Amino acid sequence: MATPRLVTLAAALGSALAVVSCTPPDPKAYLEVVEFETYWVVDSTMGDRVFMAPAARVELRNRSDQDCPAIQATAVFRRVGEEETWGSDFQQVTRSGESLGPGETVVVVVKSDGRYHSDTTPDRFFEHELFVDARVDLFLRVGSSGMVPFAEGVVERHVGSRTAVVTAAPPPP
Repeated sequence: MATPRLVTLAAALGSALAVVSCTPPDPKAYLEVVEFETYWVVDSTMGDRVFMAPAARVELRNRSDQDCPAIQATAVFRRVGEEETWGSDFQQVTRSGESLGPGETVVVVVKSDGRYHSDTTPDRFFEHELFVDARVDLFLRVGSSGMVPFAEGVVERHVGSRTAVVTAAPPPP
């Protein structure tokens, strides 16, 4: 038969373990930014009207020696000089139940739902008198953690990613 003191000690130990197991993971302990790039994308066209949106591409690496549980990314886009959100994006980087192994990397691309439109060609957008540069703040969540800031920057004035690799089929013989 257990003594009251032993029962109290077991209950305290059980409570402590429950608190430790419920502590959300620290995203900064798991993930690091390997590469961060910003650019503009031609979002769509409607007749002669062209739409362009700011985007960011980030390569993340699991810096820990443990599997990194489900990862989510949120990006907030603002026009330079303004504090209100102009656009945003949310990406489920790894699905629930999946993880990123130690040392593994993953590429995440986020694109604003706020965008510019014009009747000009994409290369002329940056010359337009109403064009205002954009900036992006990238936040990551691991498992049940809160969103944690990971990268930020002004969106560079060029169309398309400079680091994305395009693979083409070899020409026929």
